Amino acid sequence: SGGGLSDAKIGSALQEALKIGTENAVLQTGQTDGFFANKAIKILLPKSLQAMEPPLRLVGFGPKIDEFVLGMNRAAEKAVPFAKEIFWDAIGQMTFDDARRILNGKGTAATDYFRTRTSKKLHTGFRPTVEKVMNDVGVNRQYNELLGKYQSVPFANSITFDVNQYVTERATDGLFFVVGQEEKKIRTNPGARVTDLLKDVFGHRK
Repeated sequence: SGGGLSDAKIGSALQEALKIGTENAVLQTGQTDGFFANKAIKILLPKSLQAMEPPLRLVGFGPKIDEFVLGMNRAAEKAVPFAKEIFWDAIGQMTFDDARRILNGKGTAATDYFRTRTSKKLHTGFRPTVEKVMNDVGVNRQYNELLGKYQSVPFANSITFDVNQYVTERATDGLFFVVGQEEKKIRTNPGARVTDLLKDVFGHRK
C-alpha cells in the first residue's frame, strides 16, 4: 500500500494521475454529446418538472420537451471546460498526507477529494456559462414556454424551479462521475498508467 515509496514520489504520481484523469474527463464531457449521449450523466427533466411532461406531450409539445432536454445538456457541455483550471488548483494544494491517503483509499478517493474541495468553485464557475448558453440557444425561453403551457392546463400544479441552478448542479455531478471512472482506470488497469511514474507508484499499490 505504497510502502517504501517516498512522500515526494507518491505526491508527484498522484498529481500526475489526477491531471491526466481530470483532463480526460473534461475532454469527454466538454464535447458535443459529452453529456447528451452518455446515459450515465445525461441531464433529464428534473423530478419537479416530470409531472408536466405527459400532459404536454398529449397536446403536441413533445418535440419542445426534447429540445429543452437537449439544450440543458448542451449548456453543461459548454460549461465543463472551465473545470480544468479549478481542478489543477486543487491538485497544487494537495499535501503529502492527502496524497498518501488518496493512494491507499478506495477507488474514487481522489474524486471524493476533488468533490470536497471544488464543488462550490465549480458551481460558481459553471453558472454564468450555463445561463449564457441556455439564453443563447433559447433553453430558458423554451422552459418558460413549456411552463406557461402546462400551467394553462386545468388543475395543473404551480411550479417554481431554478433551471439554471439545476443544470449547473447536474453538470458538476456528471463531471465528477466521469472523473471517478478515469480514476478507477488508473487504479485498476495497468494500460491506463501512461507514464513510468504512474506504473511505478500504482504498481506498488496492493
